[in-house]
Amino acid sequence: MDSKEAIYLYKSVPTEELSKLANDITLKNYSDKIFVRGLLEFSNYCGMDCLYCGIRKSNSKAVRYRLTDEEIIETIKFGLDANIKTFVLQSGEDYNYNVKELSKLVYKIKKITGSETAITLSCGLMNKERYKELKDNGCDRYLMRFETSDENVYSYLKKGQSLKTRIQGLENLKNLGFEVGSGFMVGLPGETIETRINNALLCKELELDMIGIGPFIPHDETPLKEEDSGSLDTILRTTALLRILLPYTNIPATTATGSIDALGREKALSCGANVLMPNITPTKYKKNYLLYPGKICLEESGFECISCLSGRVESVGKKISYEKGNSLSYSIKKIREKRQ
Repeated sequence: MDSKEAIYLYKSVPTEELSKLANDITLKNYSDKIFVRGLLEFSNYCGMDCLYCGIRKSNSKAVRYRLTDEEIIETIKFGLDANIKTFVLQSGEDYNYNVKELSKLVYKIKKITGSETAITLSCGLMNKERYKELKDNGCDRYLMRFETSDENVYSYLKKGQSLKTRIQGLENLKNLGFEVGSGFMVGLPGETIETRINNALLCKELELDMIGIGPFIPHDETPLKEEDSGSLDTILRTTALLRILLPYTNIPATTATGSIDALGREKALSCGANVLMPNITPTKYKKNYLLYPGKICLEESGFECISCLSGRVESVGKKISYEKGNSLSYSIKKIREKRQ
C-alpha cells in the first residue's frame, strides 16, 4: 500500500477497521509472535534539559542513580536465566559515561551473552566515531527517538537543539550497520493530525528497523506540567498507520501506553505492535527513572512482569517469543547488501 492510501485510511476509517488492517499485516509478516526485550534503565543522570522530561537536568527533585558495571552484568545474567535474548540498556544523556567505559561494558556483556543475543543501547546523541566504537565492541542496535518532525517544536522542546543534527545521528547509525530504532511522542502541545502523519512519514523515510511511540504525559516538575496528555485512541491509530507504512518494522507496545490505560499495551498489540519491553531494572532504582508520572510496573521485578505479560499477550490471541527477533526490515537490508 502506498503512503497516500495509508494516510487516507488514517484520516477517514474508524479505529477498529484501521486496527484490523494493521493487525492483519502484522500476522502476515510476524505471525502471532510478540518479541520480548529486557529493558535496563542503568542511569537517570542527564545533561539535557528537555521541557517534557522528568529526568531533565533542571529537575532538582529527581533522585539520581547510576548502576555499577557489576549491577548491570548481574541483571543481564538474571535476564539470560529468564531466556531473554535481547537487552536494551537505556540512560539519560549521561556524559559521565564516556564512550570508552560504555564500550568496555558492552564488550563485557557480549562476552557473557554471545552472538545469539542482541545488545541495544539508548543513550542519546553521539558523533559517528563514538557510535563506531560501540559497534566495534559488540553493540547490535541503537535507539534514539526524534520525538517530533516539526523543526520549530523540536527546537522549543529541546531548548535550541537541532532536529537535523538528531536525524544525522540516526543516519550515521544506519550507515555503520546498526539495527536502528527511533520514534516520537503523540499528543505534544500544539500537535495536529498533519504533525503525526509527518512523524510517521519521517519514520518511513529513515527506513527505521524499530519504531517506539507513546503518549505525551505531563510531569509536575517540568514546564509542560499544565498541558493535556496524549489520548489512547490517537496512539492506537498512529500505531496502525506505522504498521501500514512500514510492514516489516518492529513496533513495541510501550509502557507509556500501558500507563494511560490498563489495557493499553494489549490494544496496541492488536493494531500493529509486535514487541514488549518488560523493565528488568533492579526494583530499588525503578521509581527514580520517572520520565512521566503514573508509570506502571515500578514495584515488581521485571521477571515478575514477564510472567504477567505472557497472560496479557495470550488474551489477544498471540504468544511471547524469546527469539533474538531482528526486524524483517533489517534482515531484508542485509540480504540486499550481500547481493550488491
